[in-house]
Amino acid sequence: MNSVIYNKAISLLHTASNKNGFLASAEAISNYKRIWARDGVICGLAALLDGDEKLISIFKNTLITLANHQHELGHIPSNVYFKENEETEVSFGGLAGRVDTISWFIIGVCNYTNTTNDEEFFNKMKTHIDKGLKLLNAWEFNNNHLLYVPRSGNWADEYITEGHIFYDQVLRLWALRCVCQIENSKHISEKINLVTTILEENYTAGTILHPFHPRAYKTLKMEPYWMASINPSGYQTMFDAFGNSIALLLKLGDDTFRKNQILYMEELRKSLKLQLLPAFWDPIFPEDQQWKLLENNCKYQFRNIPYEFHNGGTWQMVNGFYGMSITKDMPDVAEEIIAGIEMLNSEEDFGFYENFNTQTGAATGVKFCAWSAAGQIIATQSNKGKTFLK
Repeated sequence: MNSVIYNKAISLLHTASNKNGFLASAEAISNYKRIWARDGVICGLAALLDGDEKLISIFKNTLITLANHQHELGHIPSNVYFKENEETEVSFGGLAGRVDTISWFIIGVCNYTNTTNDEEFFNKMKTHIDKGLKLLNAWEFNNNHLLYVPRSGNWADEYITEGHIFYDQVLRLWALRCVCQIENSKHISEKINLVTTILEENYTAGTILHPFHPRAYKTLKMEPYWMASINPSGYQTMFDAFGNSIALLLKLGDDTFRKNQILYMEELRKSLKLQLLPAFWDPIFPEDQQWKLLENNCKYQFRNIPYEFHNGGTWQMVNGFYGMSITKDMPDVAEEIIAGIEMLNSEEDFGFYENFNTQTGAATGVKFCAWSAAGQIIATQSNKGKTFLK
């Protein structure tokens, strides 16, 4: 661990915050001067691992902000913007609603409660959690224990995944596990078992009796990682680093599969210039059939050129979760991941950029991103033995 860059990361979290919670960036960019659900929770998880009391207090305020602006049907906002007169502007998504915000909120509340022993806070949040879980059940649509997610419905909001996206499934599984550890529930425990079974049977190539999509499953090529998504047209088989990292964290799959999964992830990481995982792989190019879906999926500015943003770009935040997921079994590799994240966060005079071009190594996206700092903190503290509910 480099103490200088670590302290810079902690300092950035302090700067990128206000009384209402964590902001996405310390840059003066309106869309990033908001309390975002997933960014805020990831920053909060970093705060819990570090132990900084002020940052933990800011995390609590982040969760309160999200809860206070929860939709009556159970949606957790994508972000909340506080205007100068304290009026709020609440967004539940841009071109599509966001599905992953509910799970992140629940993960945040449970981990805050577990670390601080603030049971009163959990009891206040319980109604919000229950409404969120109920809505997630409704978003299965056909009661198959898998969430159906629209394109742009999660953190990869300008990418092409859609349908039963693996990342959203494992994130929800993580949320369910967290709730069950705070408040034991037979109903939730049964749901955990059902979700786990259907994930382990359907997102890898193997032999099962009743696949979710039988026709597509028959032609599925064996890959050493969890597939990105299943939708009515079949499988989206690209590698999703965030989904696979969370799956490793939850120890999804048997020992043999996880061993092969890590082997693939390490071979991919070491083959690339930055020695870190790309968000999705392989990149999509203009000559590819899927390019039009990618090119048209942006509200303002197209950012998914090959090797950048979600289209094969490298995110320090995502690699922070990968580092955390392997630290117990492979601490030396986790150290390499941490060093790689520190290097990128130090670029451009400690710019903490949003992501990097995987091919050229050029910084891209917004500067001073809070979750770029959080990813570094999470990986660093995890490698010291600290951990979350999972």
